[in-house]
Amino acid sequence: MRLKLETPKTHTGKFFVIVISVVLTLVAVLLVSNFSSCEKKVKQDIPRLYAVADTQFERSMSVLLGPAIVGGNKVEPLLNGEQIFPAMLKSIREARRSINLETYIYWSEEIGNKFADALAERARAGVKVHVLVDWVGSSKMDADAIRRMKDAGVQFEQYHPLRWYSLGRINNRTHRKLMIVDGAIGYTGGVGIAAVWTGNAQDPEHWRDSHFRIEGPVVSQMQAVFMDNWIKTTGRVLHGPDYFPLLQPAGNLAAQTFSSSPSGGTESMHLMYMLAFTAARQSIYISSAYFVPDERTRDTLMDALKRGVKLKIVMPGPHTDAETVRSSSRGMWGPLLQAGAEIYEYQPTMYHCKVMIVDGLLTSVGSTNFDDRSMRLNDEANVNVYDAAFAQRQTQIFEDDIKRSRRITYALWQARPWQDKLWEEVTSHLGPLL
Repeated sequence: MRLKLETPKTHTGKFFVIVISVVLTLVAVLLVSNFSSCEKKVKQDIPRLYAVADTQFERSMSVLLGPAIVGGNKVEPLLNGEQIFPAMLKSIREARRSINLETYIYWSEEIGNKFADALAERARAGVKVHVLVDWVGSSKMDADAIRRMKDAGVQFEQYHPLRWYSLGRINNRTHRKLMIVDGAIGYTGGVGIAAVWTGNAQDPEHWRDSHFRIEGPVVSQMQAVFMDNWIKTTGRVLHGPDYFPLLQPAGNLAAQTFSSSPSGGTESMHLMYMLAFTAARQSIYISSAYFVPDERTRDTLMDALKRGVKLKIVMPGPHTDAETVRSSSRGMWGPLLQAGAEIYEYQPTMYHCKVMIVDGLLTSVGSTNFDDRSMRLNDEANVNVYDAAFAQRQTQIFEDDIKRSRRITYALWQARPWQDKLWEEVTSHLGPLL
């Protein structure tokens, strides 16, 4: 038997084959680790045992999912940047002990610089200021703004920056929008810190969004959610009266802060929505920037429609920052429309609200979208408010948004161009990649 001597060229070819194989394997591993979750998953229909108005519903939301529902809260809705940013900046400038800010988007435009300057000024005055921004979402943040804050004493951190040892979690972003001042005043909603959120939704360059100013015992829960990612990022624990003061009642609303992340309770956010939809008897109103629910969620909404629940959904129309997501969403509207759902596309500008109102009693506000990314990949936070008067106020805001929207009927949906239908079919299979 003769030994076959390999030429250098053969060695080189095999080397590249090995390298390519290794790279493809690594890519496959990263895709699996970034777009899958080892958390519990809801795989069966949830039995319908009670309504949202029943005390058992609140008991289940409080005990099964946690944390506890607490009374004595005040929640003030703020519409668009014209109301939102002045309120947030005022709270920052009046801070005396601590400021904790966690956000996905932070860009260094005029509004970003206003926040940086206000935070820096408070840090120089001796206030303990901690800022946690997502590494991806803050990609447009100017280095000078970061330097100004750090030089003033602000503890500034980025969530999950790109590192070779953390590639497996690169798709896990903090999408939370939280600001807690003196442990007593909290803000949450859909707004990031960027120019598109300024103004009053008057044109396509100024988005429609809602944020909420909160006082009362539930703010301590918001603070605890911030602490969760702060500890993950820094390993440092912030505690004591500067962060967790004894909070007296500030209003009469019952509320809870609800959070999720792939490392703890990802499916819980999904389960919260499923429990609410299953318990609904009268109405489900959804404001969503990105409405791409999974099959089980769609089935649960269909079941609600079949038992006579009114379902209304408002989402972006011609002005959107994610056309692929919009296409994926539209492709799944048919069965919902046939079953009686009312679907509306907001016309004046990008619609970025994230609000759910069920049976005129439960209102959930915060950062969560109706898509796989929010339900299973991102870190999210919502505040659930259990109060009829608050839900009525949010319903009025919802109806005002409908007045600025175009209703999509089943006939209109069927009549869309074939090119749109083809692209919708393609994008419908992208799932959590969107």
